[in-house]
Amino acid sequence: VQLQASGGGLVQAGGSRRLSCAASGSIFSFNAFGWFRQAPGKQRELVAAITTGRAIMYADSVKDRFTISRDNAKNVVYLQMNSLKPEDTAVYYCNAPLGPSGYWGQGTLVTVSS
Repeated sequence: VQLQASGGGLVQAGGSRRLSCAASGSIFSFNAFGWFRQAPGKQRELVAAITTGRAIMYADSVKDRFTISRDNAKNVVYLQMNSLKPEDTAVYYCNAPLGPSGYWGQGTLVTVSS
């Protein structure tokens, strides 16, 4: 399985961006899918995760602004990001099955300007 993340770019504060992570194989069997991010000089952190049963969690820093969803038929997981802040600037990675031993996408850079 390969994961391909896309959708990053430059956006102004307050704007929106949707990230996509396309899997080369079926994601249906993955117990959970996650989006992580890593800002310069910081550790990689879990931003959002969604399970096969569609249970969802968000980091407190993005709650009520970000929405994770999955389309099993298309083998794609999305991260809709609204009300973006400069502190959301980071490289965003998709990961499945959730955890360091899972597959990782190549990362897509999101830069939020103030």
